Amino acid sequence: MFGQDIGIDLGTATVIAYVKGKGIVLREPSVVAVNNLTGDVLAVGHEARRMLGRTPGNIVATRPLRDGVISDYTVTEKMLKYFISKIGGRFLFAPRIMICIPSLVTEVEKKAVIDAASNAGARKVYLIEEPIAAAIGAGIDISKPCGNMIVDIGGGTTDIAVISLGGSVVSTSLKVAGDKFDEYIVRYIKRKYNVMVGERTAEDLKVNVGCVYPKIQDVEMDIRGRDLITGLPRTLTIHSSEMMEALEEPANMIVDAVHSVLEKTPPELAADISDKGIYMTGGGCLIDGLDKLLQEKTGINVMIAEDAVSCVALGTGKALDNLDSMDRK
Repeated sequence: MFGQDIGIDLGTATVIAYVKGKGIVLREPSVVAVNNLTGDVLAVGHEARRMLGRTPGNIVATRPLRDGVISDYTVTEKMLKYFISKIGGRFLFAPRIMICIPSLVTEVEKKAVIDAASNAGARKVYLIEEPIAAAIGAGIDISKPCGNMIVDIGGGTTDIAVISLGGSVVSTSLKVAGDKFDEYIVRYIKRKYNVMVGERTAEDLKVNVGCVYPKIQDVEMDIRGRDLITGLPRTLTIHSSEMMEALEEPANMIVDAVHSVLEKTPPELAADISDKGIYMTGGGCLIDGLDKLLQEKTGINVMIAEDAVSCVALGTGKALDNLDSMDRK
């Protein structure tokens, strides 16, 4: 295989890979199951996700990325190696890889991403900021001198940026996103019902009945957890109105962050944004009513991008076309 160009959205919850000329070729959870005694990787992706919270003592299913950055370097490297070999098999030349990162990462965190990808078999590694990749993926022409606002809500981080002339003018990144929503759901059920539920149950609740804006019709879902008083399994029926109560705080944190970015935006760009509206991307923006809540609080039209979950990966893929000019620079 000739050295391909690969774009990777290295997300806290999901890894999506784009190969130039082929489109999106891989979409797997960023979960790795490792044998603690030998250090061997037993499963990666879908297989490993099934093991979350269900492993014996010597096997640990972990997510090597937390809050959008690498928390376990060795496991991330092994995970990348596995995904790269799964995409391309054996390469004749090592591929060039573009990886997207949250907008406010430190130099140390950037270096960790570059080193992990290089050791996993990349010939050269390029980094792109998530909101810029998301804007390209949402089909926005970012090269023009006018303001576009992107709110990218992933698993670990929410990246908010005002983009003009191909760069971000004002941006912020906060560690409140999909994972935090799950945490708040777990905490709420524990506080209200004295029942402990796992991360996966919380995620199912969020996807099926979660909302942050009043629904016309209250929907419900049955879940099972462990009663903290008796220690026995117990079944509960959770309503979407309760989910709204549980998710109110993290949703408002995101709204406040959008607000503070708008406050720092130069007036000309702010005028562009109020004309064009705010674009939302990332899996986290699909939670019911988040667009309505943001629209109500800012008074600006809010749109969810077409393929919100894949926007960042698609944008990273489109940015691959400019690698040769980046190399010449």
